[in-house]
Amino acid sequence: MNLSFNICDLKDLDRLLEISRETFITAFAKVNNPEDFQNYINSAFNEETLKAELLNPNSSFYFVYLNSSLVGYFKLNEKDAQNEAFDTRSMELERIYVLEAFQGQQIGKLMLLKIIDIASSKRLNFLWLGVWQENKNALRFYERHNFKIFSEHPYYIGKDKQMDWLMRLELSQD
Repeated sequence: MNLSFNICDLKDLDRLLEISRETFITAFAKVNNPEDFQNYINSAFNEETLKAELLNPNSSFYFVYLNSSLVGYFKLNEKDAQNEAFDTRSMELERIYVLEAFQGQQIGKLMLLKIIDIASSKRLNFLWLGVWQENKNALRFYERHNFKIFSEHPYYIGKDKQMDWLMRLELSQD
């Protein structure tokens, strides 16, 4: 499979906004209170918020292409951009999404392998993420790739307090 990974910058803002909203809505709209969900979408996925995230030197977004088709994206955070204060030699995988039309083709697995490669090349101690405790498919996916639950934290969709498992992958220091 011919995937390519392109780091995003401000010229990609409109496309990033579009794919961010589309993938999040597809994944979670049907399992959340509509009002809380819409408030969250309007707050987390608006032009101002994404622009600030793109300009943060400790965050990076990558578009993922299959041949020339945009199929997904991911967001990585380091240092003070991480949503939890951990070891400075860690990286947070905050978002990883594949467009619905391209799911079931092992693209998520290849994206995760690329992310692990990025984190390893920086000689970090571990890669971590938060995954909603009710998202059983995602939990199994990360467990298959050797992520282990080590804690939890709240994640708010509007006023709805949900809990995320925090999972980490220890990175070898060759």
